[in-house]
Amino acid sequence: MSYQIINGVRVWGSPDAGALAQAVMCQEHGRVVQTLLMADHHKGYSQPIGGVVAYDGQISPSGVGYDIGCGNKAVRTNLMADEVKPQLARIMDELARKVSFGVGRVNKERIDHELFDDPDWSVYKSIGRQEHDKLKALAREQLGTVGSGNHYVDLFEEQATGRLWVGNHFGSRGFGHKTASGFMNMAAGREFLGKAPGETMDQPPVLLELASELGDMYYRAMKLAGRYAYAGRDVVMEQVLSILGAQADMEVHNHHNYAWQEQHHGRDTVVVRKGATPSAPGQLGFIGGSMGDISVIVRGKATAENEDAFYSTVHGAGRIMSRTQAAGKMNWKTRTRSGGAITAAQMYEAVRGFGVELRGAGTDESPFVYRRLQEVLDAHAETIEVLHVLKPIGVCMAGADEFDPYKD
Repeated sequence: MSYQIINGVRVWGSPDAGALAQAVMCQEHGRVVQTLLMADHHKGYSQPIGGVVAYDGQISPSGVGYDIGCGNKAVRTNLMADEVKPQLARIMDELARKVSFGVGRVNKERIDHELFDDPDWSVYKSIGRQEHDKLKALAREQLGTVGSGNHYVDLFEEQATGRLWVGNHFGSRGFGHKTASGFMNMAAGREFLGKAPGETMDQPPVLLELASELGDMYYRAMKLAGRYAYAGRDVVMEQVLSILGAQADMEVHNHHNYAWQEQHHGRDTVVVRKGATPSAPGQLGFIGGSMGDISVIVRGKATAENEDAFYSTVHGAGRIMSRTQAAGKMNWKTRTRSGGAITAAQMYEAVRGFGVELRGAGTDESPFVYRRLQEVLDAHAETIEVLHVLKPIGVCMAGADEFDPYKD
């Protein structure tokens, strides 16, 4: 058994006191079947990042979080990495120019998608015409935008074969963010579009009965935001493949901020994963490291420990330094930062040393702020097997000073 049990919480890796306290708090509210911490855990809002909570008939909008459906997509292309390396700088320039990072779109083309005819938009109509129209317009405007923070588009070389892979990471953008805040507002008796009060990171989870009207509305809205996140990652992937002149012959696509209705140990549960990748036996997952580290394609094992993990694993390397610690405080009026522990020169030296062509990014996403991915993978060796090891050769993110309220 690779995990330990602390105050009833199943913990993989080295326990972080703040995240563990949040997990224990989650366990003490609602009808909890089991609370777990993956090895990449750290503090989050209400439910820790890397935290998994299985409920009996309840769902938690705060547990799923503001970036509903945040996740990863990776494709293996028909190209070898050596074919693109001679023109990598030009390709990365084109990616940075044509793919939309931050809040808005770099081009004005309207992306029509069948998603906008989805019947679950009726959830928002039942809340109000203004709410429906505002969120649908925002969703149309931001479909296919990557955002900022830890969201990215990467090119990888597979270590064993030299094949070129493409990966991206982002979620449901402003639409998901306003959906999350809206339902948390409604759960507290506030207006859907009202400004949420300044709750602390350690506030107890917001819980809804899945069988209630509000719980059912949230579940349908969450699934719609999840489909929207999938659609956005698909749009961006098509853009990147077009720039490369490549085709995909393998695809791995999964959420890691979401709630699933699943059976575990013979009972129906609602599994809320925040920063945790589903890893059922045979299920594939794409787990990204930092810009100066490997990423991997994994497959869930049919083991007792994976069953104990409620078929969950890490979603990344896990932060060990906060954004403010790394990059300092941003003054948006003067657009200046102060007090950061990591300099841009340190970040660029590190990624150049790893052989990465970098576009954008702030020091709060530098390799220094993350664990090594292999460390957290080792902690889950009994639950997942690594199929493909990917080394980044190109990383594209929003610029350091890109304002985006929906970035994480």
